[in-house]
Amino acid sequence: MEKRIVTVFGGSGFIGRHLMRRLAAAGWRVRVAVRDPEAALFLKPLGDVGQIVPWAADVGRPDTVAAAVAGATAAVNLVGILYERGKRTFERVHVDGARAIAEAAAKAGVKKLIHISAIGADENSEAAYARSKAKGEAAVRAAFPDATVLRPSVVFGPEDGFFNLFAGIARWSPVLPVFGCPTLPRLESNPKGRLPFKIDWYGDGGTKFQPVYVGDVAEAIMAALKDDKAKGRTYELGGPRAMSFKQVMDLLLAQTGRKRILVPVPFAVGMIEGFFLQLLPTKPLLTVDQVKLLKTDNVVSPGAAGLADLGVAATPAEAILPTYLSRFRLPSRRDAQVA
Repeated sequence: MEKRIVTVFGGSGFIGRHLMRRLAAAGWRVRVAVRDPEAALFLKPLGDVGQIVPWAADVGRPDTVAAAVAGATAAVNLVGILYERGKRTFERVHVDGARAIAEAAAKAGVKKLIHISAIGADENSEAAYARSKAKGEAAVRAAFPDATVLRPSVVFGPEDGFFNLFAGIARWSPVLPVFGCPTLPRLESNPKGRLPFKIDWYGDGGTKFQPVYVGDVAEAIMAALKDDKAKGRTYELGGPRAMSFKQVMDLLLAQTGRKRILVPVPFAVGMIEGFFLQLLPTKPLLTVDQVKLLKTDNVVSPGAAGLADLGVAATPAEAILPTYLSRFRLPSRRDAQVA
């Protein structure tokens, strides 16, 4: 039986750890190509002895990328960053790094390449992140035309940096933001209320997302590796429904059993907040580029191929969030939920 080897760049990250279980169960031998192999050792128990091997590789060093894909049957690129720091820029990671992987895979005779991009990838976007994602896709296509490109919306799951972030903030903050609201509130008629009008602070609820479960993204990668029909195609991955920023925050509060004030944040205010928060020496809560990215809805494009085309049924957020957000509930409410 032919030994199937897949090299997963960035495999120790959020999506990678969910993908590893599926690759191991399907019998793949996996090279987890990361800058720090020791940080990926926790993945080894997910497979049989010697099945999952951490492998030193840096997408900024083409020689290490070439070594990582040598003899591989397939490759998956999960490498990505949400903000820039020092030499780790969007251009170097999303464009140059993606190009290096695609060129090395093509030269090594790799049969399938799965490239993870993002919904909203657009060379004309105001956000540098989205522009770099689009340029990365183009670089991959130029070097490896049969590559499958997957564009997920906001990915959620136990280790996510979205719901966990805001749930953590809600532990100590009396307010949560709703980005993309009108600069000025609007007055609406209120015939059934005490006053003839009411104030609309949120408009249409701000930026829209279509959160997709990390397990579904991993299943989509597995399907693309298996199905030759996925070669050369682009898929946009979103959950069962689109939600506004306000709806996402309402869902979060419902799942954690907390009551918080939702503060409307117009983009002009968000830009100011991002300017100062991005100066923090640690991981920034918000950057100017992220605010620019929020100006465009993060939802599946009409008519785009998606999860269903890969044979994957989208999982509702309500089915997964309770499994990991329960730790953010107040003790009394947590006990009530168990009872």
